[in-house]
Order: sequence, then structure tokens, then C-alpha cells
Amino acid sequence: MPELTSACGLDCARCEAYNATLNNDTAAREEIACNWSEMYGRPCTADDCICEGCKSDGLLSTAHAATCEIRICVEDNDIPNCAHCENYPCEKLEEFLEFVPEARRELQSIRSDLEA
Repeated sequence: MPELTSACGLDCARCEAYNATLNNDTAAREEIACNWSEMYGRPCTADDCICEGCKSDGLLSTAHAATCEIRICVEDNDIPNCAHCENYPCEKLEEFLEFVPEARRELQSIRSDLEA
């Protein structure tokens, strides 16, 4: 099974857009787009909810995965995710993790394993 922890620590296997993409479920992506539009206060379409995971060579159109600064930084530094970075946690990551505590827990767990 491929690694499903994203650059920022999110679990792709739990992402509704990732799962809807893998299942080719357009109706689910439309519902996700509606929910995300309301949740994030900006328009979102079903096409914005296509994602094969930020570590894939596939489709990265989800909300902002294609332009995600965290993902790009991880790729530029040729590391699996932010937990492997010598600058962990950077300001950019901290801003994101304030909104996503489960990603912080995942990265901390990975970091602890690295330091053990």
C-alpha cells in the first residue's frame, strides 16, 4: 500500500475528495464542492475536488493542492513530508496546523519516530 500521509500530515485515505476521485464518484465530488464552498466561504466546483493525493503524479486540482506551498516545499526539499524537514515546524506549516490538529498529531508522531 502506498504512503498516504500528505506533505502536511493529512491522511489522504480519510480525505473525501481523494476517495471520491478514486471511486470516480462525480455526485460525491459535487456534494463535497457544495460543502467546501460553504465551509471555506469561496466558490468550489466538483472539478476542484479531484485529487489523487499530493504525492501522486496524478491530478492535483483539489481546492489548492496543485499550488500548495507546503507540498511544493516538500517536493523542492525532496523529503517525504514536513516531519522530515530540518526547519520543522516552519511558520507556513504552523499557520496550516492551527486549523488541522490531526495533521499536527500525525507529523509529531512521524517526527518522534525519526528522533527515536
